[in-house]
Amino acid sequence: MRLPRLACFLALCAAFLPAHAQKPASRAEAVKIVADMRRIVTPEGIERTQAVRIGGIDQWISVRGVDRRNPILLMIHGGPGYVSMPTSWYFQRGWEDYFTVVQWDQRGAGKTYAANDPAVVTPTITRARMVEDAVEMVAWLRREFGKERIFVLGHSWGSTLGLEVAQRRPEWLHAYIGAGQATNGPEGERRGLRFALDAARRDGNVQAVRELEALGDYAAPGRPIRLADIFLQRKWLGHYGGAVHGRRNFDHEGAAARLAPEYSDADLATMWKANDISTERLLVETVSTDFSKVANLKCPLILLNGRHDYNVSASLAAEWFEKVKAPSKALVWFEHSAREMFNEEPGKMLVALVRHARPIAEKAGDAAP
Repeated sequence: MRLPRLACFLALCAAFLPAHAQKPASRAEAVKIVADMRRIVTPEGIERTQAVRIGGIDQWISVRGVDRRNPILLMIHGGPGYVSMPTSWYFQRGWEDYFTVVQWDQRGAGKTYAANDPAVVTPTITRARMVEDAVEMVAWLRREFGKERIFVLGHSWGSTLGLEVAQRRPEWLHAYIGAGQATNGPEGERRGLRFALDAARRDGNVQAVRELEALGDYAAPGRPIRLADIFLQRKWLGHYGGAVHGRRNFDHEGAAARLAPEYSDADLATMWKANDISTERLLVETVSTDFSKVANLKCPLILLNGRHDYNVSASLAAEWFEKVKAPSKALVWFEHSAREMFNEEPGKMLVALVRHARPIAEKAGDAAP
């Protein structure tokens, strides 16, 4: 009799819960709850979402922090086209106590895609144009907030843009922070294939082994990389946790985007289409390029590496880190992460930023007391 009585008691308690404690009735109501929970209430704080004219088009950013005196941290998202603004409500709130954090939806991605005419913007989605966009965005942030230097955090695809900024304008940066740093693209693709194939063989997955073996000398020198081959390699690499450790895909992040206060229904409706367009226009060139040829940086370097990242090879990033020269360097390993360490280990991500980045700004006098 104890179980039925317990069930009745719990049902009675639920009936008398206040209305605000009930399950949200809609996406709008859930988003409102998230927005209110993370609302910036300090007098010195900043919380705004706006369009900025960059590269001749409106590009959307969010700016959040509890004290404007703190250093600016610009996050350049991965993908290409895989925006981080709509999941930042989950991983970013702690950062905002120590940094003024800027999320930026790049050309052809997220809110920026939704705000512009795709017919006009799509032909301009090139790596060269987006490097210029990144430089312009850093320049705008420095002017807007009266900062001599800021932090740039480049994630995955975004690390190729961030690395360019660090080379071109090191004097604008407190440090460059690479998360899932892209280095030797073709070799990374080959290592990712080996990881997926080894995992499939251990698993006895006949279909995966057959499909991966059919790729042959994938990403070999002299052989052009095809988008269809990348997708096939990624299919099984992701299935075996090489993109998100312990998971087979990014579905949880896609679902979490529906709770983003910055995103309207219209933004969400085009988010994945924008991701596909950016991928089609940029991914082949990105994974075909050897960024490890960058041998010197004139600003401090902080590298954040997911131990299980085979999507953007963590082992290659570590090898590059050992060779590259910079005024100071720090390498942080995330033992329970692959490519998405800020989502996979958000506590350790915050500690890494506070321990390795924030002191650089404090030393320069660019931080709230």
